[in-house]
Amino acid sequence: MHSVTESATSRQVKRLRTERRISRCAQQLTQERGLDGFTMDELAERAEVSRRTLFNYFPSKNDAVLGPVPPLSEEACGVFVAGGPTGHLIDDLSALADEILDAHDVDREDVELAKRVIIGEPRLLPIAHERFETVLGQLTDLILEREGDRITPTEARLLIRLLVTIFECAMTQFVAGDDRPVDELFDENLRTARTLLA
Repeated sequence: MHSVTESATSRQVKRLRTERRISRCAQQLTQERGLDGFTMDELAERAEVSRRTLFNYFPSKNDAVLGPVPPLSEEACGVFVAGGPTGHLIDDLSALADEILDAHDVDREDVELAKRVIIGEPRLLPIAHERFETVLGQLTDLILEREGDRITPTEARLLIRLLVTIFECAMTQFVAGDDRPVDELFDENLRTARTLLA
């Protein structure tokens, strides 16, 4: 059983690395030539993957440039909906955020590149916003499933948006040169926000 788990973890790590490499290459090509200045074949060549592999990871050029939607494991969602891991809603949402950050191994140069590309290609903004709204909806559903009628959909969405703002503050610190891990910066900013809002 241990070797099966190790094998699954190894495959997941390999997949995340490949996903990240493809997305980085798509962003580099977009910065160099513009969104319409390269083909999916050229992206596959730059990322050193087959065309088939490329489409297995990303169905479109826009998806490749924006990168993967942050994953949430079924296990983590199950623990959250069951009231864990701490029993306190905000702390448990923070634990979900930490899992996403751990899975992505955030790199400062990648964050800066992605930001430049999205700002430079206005067509990507509505797509990025739509993705954000999808993730917001998923997290809202998890909160409502967990909390029942103790919280309204409006309150759940507000809570997620507050946490996203805190995450953006952490990312700004990280990109500006703070060498601590992003999840640590997020937790610190969350503590500060809680103190300010208390």
